[in-house]
Amino acid sequence: MPVYVYEVITDDGEEGQIFEVMQKMSDDPLTQHPTTGQPVRRVIQAPNVATKYTSSHEKKTLSNENLAAKGFTKYEKAGDGQYVKTAGDGPKMINADGKPI
Repeated sequence: MPVYVYEVITDDGEEGQIFEVMQKMSDDPLTQHPTTGQPVRRVIQAPNVATKYTSSHEKKTLSNENLAAKGFTKYEKAGDGQYVKTAGDGPKMINADGKPI
């Protein structure tokens, strides 16, 4: 389940308390603080996506060796709807539907 960030809406326009809530994606956003009952709004956050500007620690966490050690199988697109395994114990190639070739 994703973690959503909320901010308390204050009357004076100042930044209110910021807190996180784990919710299902299908749940409606909160309108009140769970304990105080104050009005709140959901704060939009940037997703955590690895890019060329990601720290070396984060890149190492997503490395092929680390993914395989954790039991994941990683595939990279080879063209024509085929994907080649780059890490893990799965089939060597799969098609776009995830079926082994």
